[in-house]
Amino acid sequence: MSVDKATGDILEVRQGDITRLEVDAIVNAANSSLLGGGGVDGAIHRAAGKELLAECRSIGGCPVGEARITRGYHLPARYVIHTVGPVYTGTVQDAALLSRCYENSLKLAAQYHLSSIAFPAISCGAYGYPIEKACGIAIDTCRKALDVWPDIHKIIFVLFSDKDHAIYQSALAGGIV
Repeated sequence: MSVDKATGDILEVRQGDITRLEVDAIVNAANSSLLGGGGVDGAIHRAAGKELLAECRSIGGCPVGEARITRGYHLPARYVIHTVGPVYTGTVQDAALLSRCYENSLKLAAQYHLSSIAFPAISCGAYGYPIEKACGIAIDTCRKALDVWPDIHKIIFVLFSDKDHAIYQSALAGGIV
């Protein structure tokens, strides 16, 4: 576990399964249909149960960069915040859209008076965003958001692979973003 020196114990990096975290909300790196898919999206849908899929069907999708909230159902987390990251193309717009995913997820957490939230590495799987670039955007956006939404007391970045975990841990420990 790595803790951000600038924000005390508010920003944290962990390796493991995001579906097992006991936090107010976990973030789902969803596709625009919100109807499940592969990677973390599929894992969250499987762990939450069929009720999550039913609620997601009633939402009608989500555009890239935006976020929607549902109940957590069979997850330890009370809520799932679904956000749709950009497919990486190497343009400036990619970074802006990815940053909006984190901002809009945190905005929903604040609106629902949630104090703890866990993020996966949004867009870094099938959407091809380079983990080093995405990590910097994630940490920087979350640091800035803490000034806007001070009631958020814990932001956890949950990485599945050793490599991704090491990248986030190094960036957070060294303040390099």
